[in-house]
Amino acid sequence: MARDNNRPQRRAEENDGLVKKTISINRVTKVVKGGKNMRFAAFVVVGDGAGKVGCALGKSTEVPEAIDKATARAKKNMKPVSLLETSIPHGVIGKFGSASVLMKPAEEGTGVISGGPVRAVMEAVGITNIRTKSHGTNNPINVVKAAIAGLNSLRTAEEIAVIRGKSVQEING
Repeated sequence: MARDNNRPQRRAEENDGLVKKTISINRVTKVVKGGKNMRFAAFVVVGDGAGKVGCALGKSTEVPEAIDKATARAKKNMKPVSLLETSIPHGVIGKFGSASVLMKPAEEGTGVISGGPVRAVMEAVGITNIRTKSHGTNNPINVVKAAIAGLNSLRTAEEIAVIRGKSVQEING
């Protein structure tokens, strides 16, 4: 059977250099008069591995479609994160709902000491040395959103110096 070259491939893999991690795929059922409607909700984290990260939820009747929708939305939601080489500049607690994630900088060679959902976020953003601990709920969606909220609140000494109108030496003491 000959292929039609005018038609685009269905599920063509994009090679855009982004790190895409699927966090969870949930089957959602809606009970209606005629029976049950089944859909899928996919939660995806996307990062460039160099300081930008985003997450999103996509819903569809098919799993690949839900993942594609979530990936497209996550690309739009990507925000820059302040990094210090391969770690974070200072300790921070990210909160979302009842989830809170404690993140501490680590020395070179420590690796990513983290649980599943937070590990995916750290790999997507490009952090290779960090220690984290998740408190509160273990709902993966809320834990990921808490981790991203914490990463978005990070500031380097240079950024704080610019905001305060001082030099980096005055900030560091």
